[in-house]
Amino acid sequence: MPVLSEDLRKRIRAEFPKYPDKRAVTLNALHMVHDEKREVSTEAVREIAELLELHPSEVLDTMTFYNFFHEADNPLGKKRVWVCRSISCMLRGGEELFQGLCQKLNVTAGHRTSDGQVTLEFAECLGACEQAPCMLVNEDCYGNLDEAAALKAIGGE
Repeated sequence: MPVLSEDLRKRIRAEFPKYPDKRAVTLNALHMVHDEKREVSTEAVREIAELLELHPSEVLDTMTFYNFFHEADNPLGKKRVWVCRSISCMLRGGEELFQGLCQKLNVTAGHRTSDGQVTLEFAECLGACEQAPCMLVNEDCYGNLDEAAALKAIGGE
């Protein structure tokens, strides 16, 4: 049974005319699958490769180059939280903020909470240095954070 829905396959195929060849759709296809499934399984990699007429190892090479994608053995929580660790954020307490969140949420870096609600990760830079320390919760950026404000933004307290 296919992992990718027919709708998802159609959306991936719709990207083909936008690029010089199917290989160039690899990153977009991975994002589409990850957004829908919150992970990219081995079977999804195979199915993407088939659609793009690539070897699965070529899709896997692209996937593993970026830290954005989660594999099936470590799926994302409902909320993906990125705490910035740029120099600006670190100088203003970003590391302490991250460690405090790990303790409060009982989670380690790059993993999700036991209830599956939150995945906590580092981001190299969120581009919001004037708001250091900052974090991204799914698509929303929050800045000038302390632990209490960060937990409120996540919905943890």
